[in-house]
Amino acid sequence: MLQVKDTLRSTVNLTFDGRVFKVYHGPKAQERFENEVRILKYLEERKCEFVPKLLDADSAKLRTITTNCGSRVEHLDAERTLQLFAELEQYGVRHDDPEMRNVTYRHSDGRFCIIDFEFATILPDQNPSNPA
Repeated sequence: MLQVKDTLRSTVNLTFDGRVFKVYHGPKAQERFENEVRILKYLEERKCEFVPKLLDADSAKLRTITTNCGSRVEHLDAERTLQLFAELEQYGVRHDDPEMRNVTYRHSDGRFCIIDFEFATILPDQNPSNPA
């Protein structure tokens, strides 16, 4: 396993088979864990293809396992960043931390992806008959 992030809020490790293990700690860890799980499940239901897929969630360990959504992005202009996070809102989610550090690039299909949904918000459904 390769550690890619170790901060006050979480530790993230990548496995060689393409899974991402994220352990939540620090302030409001339980709340952030539950929110990320809820958001990822919601986005999967809405068939959002540019976010990680939740494979497992362990509330006792405050750990999620997701698919790998690509490598970190080093350069992305502000306009493209805004477009990407606006596209996410079409699926009913506002990220609430729309920074380049939460964008990855998936080489398999040339797609920018969004990660890290601890602080994201599900938007009020403005058209219940058209879910995205």
